[in-house]
Amino acid sequence: MRIFLFICSLFSMHSYGQSGFDVVALGVNGGISDGNLTAFFISPKGDDRGVMCDAGTLVNGVSVALQQDSFNSIIAPSSGQQASIGTIIKSHIKGYLISHSHLDHVAGLVIASVDDSKKPIYAFPSVIADLQDNYFNWRAWPNFADSGVEPTLKKYTYRALEEGKSLPLTNTSMQVTPFPLSHGGRLSTAFLIEHDNSALLCMGDTGADSIEKSDHLATLWQALAQRLEGKKLTGIIIESSYTNARPDNLLFGHLTPRLVIQSLQDFARINNKGQSLQGVKVLISHIKYSLDTGFSNKKVIKEQLNSANTLGVEFVIPTQGDYISFD
Repeated sequence: MRIFLFICSLFSMHSYGQSGFDVVALGVNGGISDGNLTAFFISPKGDDRGVMCDAGTLVNGVSVALQQDSFNSIIAPSSGQQASIGTIIKSHIKGYLISHSHLDHVAGLVIASVDDSKKPIYAFPSVIADLQDNYFNWRAWPNFADSGVEPTLKKYTYRALEEGKSLPLTNTSMQVTPFPLSHGGRLSTAFLIEHDNSALLCMGDTGADSIEKSDHLATLWQALAQRLEGKKLTGIIIESSYTNARPDNLLFGHLTPRLVIQSLQDFARINNKGQSLQGVKVLISHIKYSLDTGFSNKKVIKEQLNSANTLGVEFVIPTQGDYISFD
């Protein structure tokens, strides 16, 4: 009887038959808002094993999310008590998808590495080189990874990604396919995360092709239209760092609501024979905090997105600690 109940509890905890994803926003802002920088915990619906899409904030983000009970739908409390910060970071975060090496996307990972458990870091080779050279180098921080400046403490295993090539995410039921993005002339990454027949796109910092003199976004949308045939795109995480008032020459590799809408319209045109964007949830990340205006840009960005929304998507601007269901 005990064995039967144990098996039932495993199926209940991991809920392998469900479609979609659970997301907890550990950090939502870009730029200077220390303690609340881009970081999203992503797991299959009902499964407590997930990965981070970027990790600008970890410990503070998990703490805020626990205060809001945002992990309750994902992680079963032990002995009736809420899971601790350490349990979530060590046991439930199974790896890190790092889009690029800017500090507001890796600070939480670097700082928490002292007490973290062994797990992979997934990134393009040039991003791994930045982590090795600039952070885990025994000058800025001890080298907790498996390559780079000796001695290597081998807590983290670097997993080099290849454009358009799928890779299983270790100790999860998900896989990831990376695509390059242009970010002020530097490489950033879009991660297509898939589980069964569901997909979620998590994009790092992104510049518009027309401004970046790039074709990365066009290539991404074309690849997704081909890959997603027969699969459900449950959502997109995409940045809009500034309002439409920001001039193009001061975007520094970022998007505005106008550029977000244009890019999604490009995807919809390519995808017109496949999956519609109608009802797709689009989470807006990386809104820049300003010492002059604070968070006032959030309201403006939401209004500008909704007023131009002809695609029928659902725009969501999360606050730190929010739980978001992508069905």
